[in-house]
Amino acid sequence: MLNTKLIKNVFLLLLLIPGTMLSAQTIARLTVHAGTHNRIHTPVSISLDPMTTLPGEKLRLEEISATGRHPVVFQVETGYERKLWWIVTGELKAGGTRTYELSQGIPHTAQKMVTGENNGESLVMRVNNQQVLQYNHRTVYPPKGIDTAYRRSGFIHPLWSPQGAILTSIQPKDHYHHYGFWNPWTHTLFEGKEFDFWNLARKQGTVKFNSFASVVEGPVFGSFKALQDHVIYPDSAPRTIMNELWDVRVYNIPADYFLWDFTSTLNLAAASPLTIKEYRYAGLGMRATPEWTNTNSHALTSEGKTRADADGSVARWCFINGETAKGMAGILFMSYPANYNHPEPIRMWPADANNGRGDVFFNFCPTKNTDWKLNPGNDYALKYRMLVFTGEITRETAEAAWIDFAFPPEVTIQQ
Repeated sequence: MLNTKLIKNVFLLLLLIPGTMLSAQTIARLTVHAGTHNRIHTPVSISLDPMTTLPGEKLRLEEISATGRHPVVFQVETGYERKLWWIVTGELKAGGTRTYELSQGIPHTAQKMVTGENNGESLVMRVNNQQVLQYNHRTVYPPKGIDTAYRRSGFIHPLWSPQGAILTSIQPKDHYHHYGFWNPWTHTLFEGKEFDFWNLARKQGTVKFNSFASVVEGPVFGSFKALQDHVIYPDSAPRTIMNELWDVRVYNIPADYFLWDFTSTLNLAAASPLTIKEYRYAGLGMRATPEWTNTNSHALTSEGKTRADADGSVARWCFINGETAKGMAGILFMSYPANYNHPEPIRMWPADANNGRGDVFFNFCPTKNTDWKLNPGNDYALKYRMLVFTGEITRETAEAAWIDFAFPPEVTIQQ
């Protein structure tokens, strides 16, 4: 009598040995290597074009393990280079590997999606119907009686926590030019004159939404690409001198936190260079919820700095969290190693800000301690990742998340 259990175990063992038992429909075996760091719920990608020209709807991805073959949800990102994306779910310990097989077949259907809903004024990104963030593409005006120079489009608010708490605020009475999660530059020099895109009351410049380049929904990630104009107000008519592309990507992570990437790519729209002058405010910033004060919130950077000494320091990452009406929540900001002036200088309000209230403001400011000259004909990209969490996280958790972002696991191909 045949020992069916033994046969099954031998078959599974053969599947795990490189170069054995590849079926006729198999395209490639993919191995994810953790390297020297523990990984958990990690997004990974690999170029699809060298493996196959088949479209995504004719592909199937399965994980091969000691317990058998398990279908894996994937997503194909199209463009100049096609990329295969999936999530390495659960924990992958340092030194470990996970094996997957890509074949011709029917994809595994996902029940959970990342979606983007545009109501004509804003675009809301959701993970499995949970609100993650809202991008405002229609101009938002300040309260009645306040100078309309404070109007603005092209910013994120609200930014929600997984339990539904709003972590950002806009147009606070102390700083009407603060817009949730936004990315303007302050002192810039263009054709011999200074222009300020941050302090709107100076009426020297602003940033405006232009159009959407794309909105993508999917089982692994959802994203949008928004074109924004950097407009100056010289003595003559308003003039767009710099183009910006926001690329925001929200991942479908099977965990109780949100994970999303933000990339800003700048390109000059004029034949003249532009210099972003050294100044304490500029670039990626967040004005936090007014619920956070110096009595119920705290911050920590990769270098061990807190609100007492973070301002002016440099960091790879920084997290801030505090109490809300829906419980403790926070956000981890991560800077990519290739960013200009990385590790990046930080602007963080001290604990006695705003007449002692201690409202929370955070800014990754690459030009806080140096100038940055942008030349025509070049793209300049700044990449960040945000992890929005409930409760609290440890320094070790923050460092591990940054390593996943900065140094993702290697994926090798066997065909």
